[in-house]
Amino acid sequence: MPFHHENFEAYGDCFKVQLSSKEIVLFTRSPGLIKHILQKQHRKYEKSPLQTVDLAKYIGHGILTSSGEHWRTHRRMVQPAFHKKKLQNLMGVMREAILLELERIEPGKEQDVFPLMGDLAFQVVAKSLFSSSDIRERMSRLQHITEANQRMLIKEMRQPYLKWWYRLSGKIDKHLKMSAEGKRLLLDIVDERRRSGLEKDDLLDMLLRARYEDGSPMPDGQLLDEVMILFIAGHETTANALSFTLFLLAKNPAIQNHVYEEVSKVNLEDSSADLMQGVMQLQFVKQCLEEALRLYPPAYVIDRVAIEDDTFEDISLPKGTMVLMSIYELHRYSHFWNMPLEFDPSRFKEADKKDSGDYYYPFGAGPRMCVGNNFAMYEMIIAIAEIVKKYSISSTLQNIEINPLISLKPKSVPLLFTER
Repeated sequence: MPFHHENFEAYGDCFKVQLSSKEIVLFTRSPGLIKHILQKQHRKYEKSPLQTVDLAKYIGHGILTSSGEHWRTHRRMVQPAFHKKKLQNLMGVMREAILLELERIEPGKEQDVFPLMGDLAFQVVAKSLFSSSDIRERMSRLQHITEANQRMLIKEMRQPYLKWWYRLSGKIDKHLKMSAEGKRLLLDIVDERRRSGLEKDDLLDMLLRARYEDGSPMPDGQLLDEVMILFIAGHETTANALSFTLFLLAKNPAIQNHVYEEVSKVNLEDSSADLMQGVMQLQFVKQCLEEALRLYPPAYVIDRVAIEDDTFEDISLPKGTMVLMSIYELHRYSHFWNMPLEFDPSRFKEADKKDSGDYYYPFGAGPRMCVGNNFAMYEMIIAIAEIVKKYSISSTLQNIEINPLISLKPKSVPLLFTER
């Protein structure tokens, strides 16, 4: 991250790194170039092998890790599960899972909330997918597997010169076997649903009902890849964003009080329809989350590889060029944000945020924009509302230390919860 910042400051909004005679990496924080690649000319670019090969070997070829026609076909099949009307039916399940995890808060004692938010987000995805109360043990094992495999992948990415040793020593095989175990756990749950004959209108039901153009269902292998992706992407980025948001509220008591005033007037305890209506009323909570996602975007870098020659203004992008788009740097760029390092949710008032679309990408953009962005926002709004309604939050930590892995994580978030 310091490397990114130092070189953007030294060379401007784009700089190139020549890795070898054939490998070029272009780093950019240019909003015009980012929009060009993600939206205007997205067909000329695809995800890099870091995702389509390295990450895919552990979590499969779902919509996060695939490209081309394979991605387009399955994106069309998965997308309907995340329409707002479908999500409305899941709101009560979300809230129930959140409240259960929040029982682990220990008032009066400083507590690292990052692992708690990880468990909370994982259980929300699990309950929304499977609507089952008897899978917690299996889900705990799946969570362990996904986190262990991510740590292994980070080692491979940061130490590519040791990949031969990881293969020879059996470490990669060990983690591939763990991945296979995780998929067997999921397949058991899917088979139990099929045998039961029940329809629960959860995310699993929607995926089971999805059909290709010829009317055939997803084969089990693809179904499990999509479910695994929903777990990985659906819980990790949300846990990160919730942790950063809670820290920012803890360090800004006036803003936290504003949140409390808003949530204390909204009832989130009624039916799903009323719960959705209540969530939509929590506009300041949403602004706080949007501002936290600006300062600490979970997808802090987005990569693409040019699959044909391209140009943008005076920049040449030959086929094979890897582009690393620094969303973190763009979100903190003083050319576009007033006092960019300040936590100021008011910048996301509806009247004021209309111009930020070209330099704000918390969920990506274009056809590959995160399919679960509404799911994540609803979940986070409910979680923040339920926490602030019950507790006042503070922290002795002055500055949060970031841990940029596959997503942007905090190293720890020690908070003190005091009952209101």
